[in-house]
Amino acid sequence: QVRLVESGGGLAQSGGSLRLSCTASGSFSVINHWGWYRQAPGKEREFVALITAAGNTNFADSVEGRFTISGDDAANTKYLQMNDLKPEDTAIYYCYVFTTGLSWGQGTQVTVSA
Repeated sequence: QVRLVESGGGLAQSGGSLRLSCTASGSFSVINHWGWYRQAPGKEREFVALITAAGNTNFADSVEGRFTISGDDAANTKYLQMNDLKPEDTAIYYCYVFTTGLSWGQGTQVTVSA
């Protein structure tokens, strides 16, 4: 059983930055990959980014070049650094991990004003 706790959301102006964190705890052996999805009001949840255990990353076209992922392995934490934010980045961001199954965080709100 994996528990994920997210933090770091909030309000930013267009062009600003925010950093989301996602910390895993509980019983697990290997996390195959971590990632984030987001869901804007009235829209379906969409993929944002992921990082594999080997450190390979993949980003949605809409955030490529603006978002990066880093981590603190000792703390079982990953960070999503979001730069040059745009109003269309406004959404609830959910982190997840894939071990033997998929586990989700509680979500954190990101609001970007024009």
